[in-house]
Amino acid sequence: MNDWWGGRPVAEMLPRLFFQCFQNTSFAAEADTESRTVGFLVGLVSQSNPEEAFIHFVGVDPRFRKLGLGRELYEKFFEAVLARGCRRVRCVTSPVNAGSIAFHQRMGFRVVPGDSTEGGWSVASNYDGRGHARVRFLKELPVA
Repeated sequence: MNDWWGGRPVAEMLPRLFFQCFQNTSFAAEADTESRTVGFLVGLVSQSNPEEAFIHFVGVDPRFRKLGLGRELYEKFFEAVLARGCRRVRCVTSPVNAGSIAFHQRMGFRVVPGDSTEGGWSVASNYDGRGHARVRFLKELPVA
């Protein structure tokens, strides 16, 4: 998986507990021809605010990008959390990840104003520890 991010060490951000504790709101996609994971989304419903859900981590193998797989994973997540009473979805990304920012905006997320600006984006400073600013997103889900 680290190869999907150009060798950046990201696998450590996905301890096994996410896949054990959030099975109902986390999804994987496999390649039909290779039976291996080519995309995933790890999400959860907030225990503090049951009307909110959070997308913790998403990845799509670069060879399978631009095929709608990311959109499909997000829509499956939206469906799952709507069924659990969620009305909002939050997520974050790095301000240097222009592709992720554009994707979230296409998916209907809006940037939540932060306390600083980085890379032209409003960010929350030190969101993931000292020196790790994040662009925060919010999407209101349609109420049936």
